[in-house]
Amino acid sequence: MQSNFKDIISVNKPVLIDFHADWCGPCQTMAPILKEVKDHMGDRIHIIKINVDQNKELAARFQIRGVPTFMIFKNGSHLWRQSGLLSKKDLIDLLNSYA
Repeated sequence: MQSNFKDIISVNKPVLIDFHADWCGPCQTMAPILKEVKDHMGDRIHIIKINVDQNKELAARFQIRGVPTFMIFKNGSHLWRQSGLLSKKDLIDLLNSYA
């Protein structure tokens, strides 16, 4: 993931990164919400899930201290970051604002 991360975030559409962990309850709560967001927004966005336990260097690079932590990138630029649970509506509104 580390090697192609720059390519992933450099596209000309919002890329929502979900830093998560398998053992994290709130992360499991967010999984179906993220699927609904992707189903609603389709090809206008990318959603990438990054397991912090399997990608420790990347998590350290972005100073991920809690999961879930969400970040939005577009054209390689970091636009937004927040930790914790988010609603489907909030995510859709947020992603639309960067589309």
